[in-house]
Amino acid sequence: MPERERLYRAEGIVLSRRDFGEADRLLTVFTREYGKLEQIAKGVRRPSSRKAGHLELFTRVQLLAARGRELDVITQVEAIETYPHLSKDLQLVGQASYILELVKLFTVHGEVNREIYRLLVETLARLNSGDPPSKATRYFELRLLELSGYRPELFHCGQCQSEIRPEAQFFSYIDGGVLCPNCGREQRGVRPITLAALKVMRHYQRNPFSTASTARIQLQVHQELDHLMEGFFIFLTEHKLNSPRFLRRINQNTVTVIEEDKIA
Repeated sequence: MPERERLYRAEGIVLSRRDFGEADRLLTVFTREYGKLEQIAKGVRRPSSRKAGHLELFTRVQLLAARGRELDVITQVEAIETYPHLSKDLQLVGQASYILELVKLFTVHGEVNREIYRLLVETLARLNSGDPPSKATRYFELRLLELSGYRPELFHCGQCQSEIRPEAQFFSYIDGGVLCPNCGREQRGVRPITLAALKVMRHYQRNPFSTASTARIQLQVHQELDHLMEGFFIFLTEHKLNSPRFLRRINQNTVTVIEEDKIA
């Protein structure tokens, strides 16, 4: 194979990594030009490696890679954006990990999707800049569903097609959206959704982030949507998600510390 065909350059985000052999590391990188790729960084775990600091999680990189029979080999890499604040706060680590986990599950190896790549870059930048993590994540969830072809129906019943009225409804993972009370009560595998939570989903679905993020949302509504969206993503991907469990442990520990401080 000619050298110019064997080597390629790409911009990407490191989604995951794991140790391989004595000094190498296997990485999943979501690139702008080639989609999701499995690559190997040889010798990166050695103390003398110059690549190590450029291949951390959440890092946006410019890389040069050589095509291999099984895995492409990263030969050069340079960090474009490290998003330094993400690694300093456990809540941000959890939120960013959740974003990467969803991108890894919703993208196909070697399939280019520049819109999802742009959404990923924008979301990591929002988390790093201090935007409320719950709002940045909520917007990401609904945009990812739309870009992946799973935009939830929030305005008409998924069964009878009647217009949804301003009242508590049901959400059906199978139907991919809201069911009216009459239809929802007769279906299995649905969960109730409050009017407040439905309004938030609609608001985020039809507005850009600059507008969507101005809404004031009560904590219990965010918690309701956390569970609803986690269930929807598990249904769609048929995979248990690790990051939400990590976030719940963080939040539980935070509450415990606050309660202990009050007692003291």
